[in-house]
Amino acid sequence: MTLRNVAQTGSPSLQSHRNADEDSLHNRLLNEWGTAIVNGDIPTGERMPEPSAELGNPSRTVTREVTRVLEYMGLVSVKRKAGATVNPPEDWNLFDPQVIAWRLRGPNRAAVLHELSELRNAVEPTAARLAAQRSQGQDWSALTEAAIDMVAHSHEANGAEYLDADMRFHTALLNASGNSMFIALGGVITSTLQGRTEHELMPAIADPQALRLHGDVAAYIRQGNAQAAQAAMRAIVDESEDAIAQLTRQ
Repeated sequence: MTLRNVAQTGSPSLQSHRNADEDSLHNRLLNEWGTAIVNGDIPTGERMPEPSAELGNPSRTVTREVTRVLEYMGLVSVKRKAGATVNPPEDWNLFDPQVIAWRLRGPNRAAVLHELSELRNAVEPTAARLAAQRSQGQDWSALTEAAIDMVAHSHEANGAEYLDADMRFHTALLNASGNSMFIALGGVITSTLQGRTEHELMPAIADPQALRLHGDVAAYIRQGNAQAAQAAMRAIVDESEDAIAQLTRQ
């Protein structure tokens, strides 16, 4: 690279540094605006405000990209001359993992968790029943390995390794169902589990019954016992909702 090229484009390390800074600014602005919309700080129909002073002066490229992401999530509509305005909640993509994360950080966390539990109750027991009828060897291995890892890390059920095992189990369950619509909900389920850990709604020591039930689901699916797998999975979701309700009341 010639001196002239360096003068025009900057050194590779400086260019990389600028790109990293822009990525960070993009994420911070996205989080700022997304959180404000979901929390109701920017009412429906209002135009998006200027970035806060803490973010400095983001470039047009950054603000445009963030606006596009929010539009994709259904949080804003972009019209010529009017700019970006906030959509009503019924237009939001409530299944987007980032929207779920923002809602869980908001003032209505308990209600959001309850909604997510109801969704899980509608989906996961049926997924377990289908998995018992359709799963194959790789599915059995994934479920069993995840259930064993949950036990291995059960003394730190509020930690990252337990969370990872828990997410792997429920993702494997949806995959084993063979239903592409259920599989597409994997991000919703894992976001729910992540939210429980992030907001300190997990016990330090895992509930022994919950651990046993995860192992039971894996075993019943392997045995092809659809009815038992469905019942055990429903018990897992019910136990999770009861635990969340108890912790959010404290």
